[in-house]
Amino acid sequence: MFQRVNFKKVLLFLTTALSVINAEAQTSSGRIRIPINDKWKFGITNSIYKKHKDTTVTLPYTWNANEVLNPTTNYQRATGIYTKKLKIDNNWLSKRVFLYFEGANSVANVFVNKQFVGEHKGGYTKFCFEITKFLNDSDNVVSVLVCNNYRPDVIPEHGDFNIFGGIHRPVSLIVTEKNCITPLDYASSGVYITPTNITDKSADINVKVKLSLTDNNKQAFKLQSTIFNEKNEVVSTQTSAVNDNVINSKQIVSKPHFWNGKEDPYQYRLKVELLQNEVVIDTVSQYFGIRTYKVDKEKGFFLNGKYLDLHGVAYHEDVAGKGSAYTNVEYENDMNLFKELGVTALRFAHYPHGEPSYDLTDKNGIAVWTEIPFIGQGPNEGTGYINSEELRIHVRNYLKEMIRQNFNHPSIFFWGLFNELTAKYDNPAPFTKELNALAHAEDPSRLTTCADMLDVKTTPFDTVSDVKAFNRYYGWYTDKVTDLEKRLEDTHENDKLAFGISEYGAGASIHHHTDSLVQTNPRSRFHPEEWQTYFHETQWGILKARPYVWGKFIWVFADYASTNRNEGDTLGINDKGLLTYDKKTKKDAFYYYKANWNTTEPTLYITDRRNTERHVSITNIKVYSTLPSAELFVNGKSLGKKSPDDLKRIVWENVELQKGTNNIEVKAGKKGNELTDSCVWVVK
Repeated sequence: MFQRVNFKKVLLFLTTALSVINAEAQTSSGRIRIPINDKWKFGITNSIYKKHKDTTVTLPYTWNANEVLNPTTNYQRATGIYTKKLKIDNNWLSKRVFLYFEGANSVANVFVNKQFVGEHKGGYTKFCFEITKFLNDSDNVVSVLVCNNYRPDVIPEHGDFNIFGGIHRPVSLIVTEKNCITPLDYASSGVYITPTNITDKSADINVKVKLSLTDNNKQAFKLQSTIFNEKNEVVSTQTSAVNDNVINSKQIVSKPHFWNGKEDPYQYRLKVELLQNEVVIDTVSQYFGIRTYKVDKEKGFFLNGKYLDLHGVAYHEDVAGKGSAYTNVEYENDMNLFKELGVTALRFAHYPHGEPSYDLTDKNGIAVWTEIPFIGQGPNEGTGYINSEELRIHVRNYLKEMIRQNFNHPSIFFWGLFNELTAKYDNPAPFTKELNALAHAEDPSRLTTCADMLDVKTTPFDTVSDVKAFNRYYGWYTDKVTDLEKRLEDTHENDKLAFGISEYGAGASIHHHTDSLVQTNPRSRFHPEEWQTYFHETQWGILKARPYVWGKFIWVFADYASTNRNEGDTLGINDKGLLTYDKKTKKDAFYYYKANWNTTEPTLYITDRRNTERHVSITNIKVYSTLPSAELFVNGKSLGKKSPDDLKRIVWENVELQKGTNNIEVKAGKKGNELTDSCVWVVK
């Protein structure tokens, strides 16, 4: 009966999904974490006191998501206010309560019961405030003022993507005892795991734990760390005395099972328990992996002593109808597409992504380059960096947040320092060297990198990071598609560092087509899909032959919103994606890479299939296939079998189509296990 009464009180007073019963059941570990994402009131506002009509929203929520679906080269950069009523458990008043945000774009000011709690700058990292002293035992109100306007002290100052305003990632409450593992160290877990001295026989697991203790009697505390394998068996355990707020310890894992990319993304779990007078009062668990890696200037990337070709896509968190307000559904959908494509690596562009992205790359063995949104304007006019100490403080904090919050993810190999900075205004090169030193101070175990768009012989960023990469668009914005080959060779000869290609790509509309191949004007409104396909076929062939290019990242995974864009078939959209903005249509280039990268499932795909209304009767028919051979049928007549080349292409040349409707079909494989693909073309 007691439980029933409490449950009704929760339903009556809480506007969250809190359950007192469930909360009480979790107090054995001392920590409760409760999502508070439903039933927020939202309105656009000019101040904390005046706002437009409220609507009820569920987090994550951005006010820009639907407006960018209408063709536009603009979007609303404004201030919104989110408010929520909280009825808390009275027992929490004797504990500590934290408000934990996973991301609010771009500057958030937080109030509890009309009292200012704190400000956070930066839309793509977590932040956490303790709100214990602001709470009362009756109704409480949380108000969050969020602004995505341009500010010279907040990055990104520029960018070829929309900065979706609002609380675009989840929010939760964390309740702990008075003494706890701190959630206030840049909103990290408070637990940092660094495997060192790694061999086949053993690995040292160095653990740093940061505490927040209100009790001065440290002799009453102990810290217990336990490592579990994937079978949930105890591998190692250690108990440490607590003589400070930072506890360092070391454990040994014998015969470590390596995190080995897609082949075997094995993870251990570390459980850290804080004990007071032999009672567990707080617990934090973190997954981690044991692996070694290096980048060789001549030979490329090596994981656990073996060469691994890092190829994949740059990846924005943006999808039609949601913007950057991702839920687990969007993260899972994207991961399924990455797996179908066959990527081995991802570049998280141009900001730290939400926690589910890193969890999924950990579990699926995909290497990650993640970066802060320190972005220049590329070839266009703009600053990207101004010589302001306020800005520098913000950028340093951003880098610390990214590293500390994501420290334990084994899929992360590279911390990215910047993208396409220039020295057109204040020269950022000295500051980027400072960022490099800061990244190594925070995490000596990983490499730093950057995405440069300047010439290797003149760039001021030649040695600001451990390795580097270049954004190159030969055959799109400049020169010829085949010029990439010479540029790679020149860079390899002249660059002091190992280098990758951080961006290469071309735009395409699934509604635009040509019967003959003509290089596209990138600033025009006509972006035929056929040119993108040719671009990627040619440039992947060049990149594939050069293992010294340590990473190869297509720009971009899917079309996305960018107010800078007045080109292609839709205003305000960058259409260089391998998929459409809604991620429902895979362009021909997607299947080209799937055929070349995905080694676990077969591919058979007719290209140029959307060019359904044709004006010439003689054409080539091209198929991507991973099968030993395929047979083509045109209007039921076999045109013979052919085998794919080393880029998985089969071409039947000079095929004559009839006037009117033509049925195109291709078959491959043995009967009973045969693949087929087909389409219909009409010759006018």
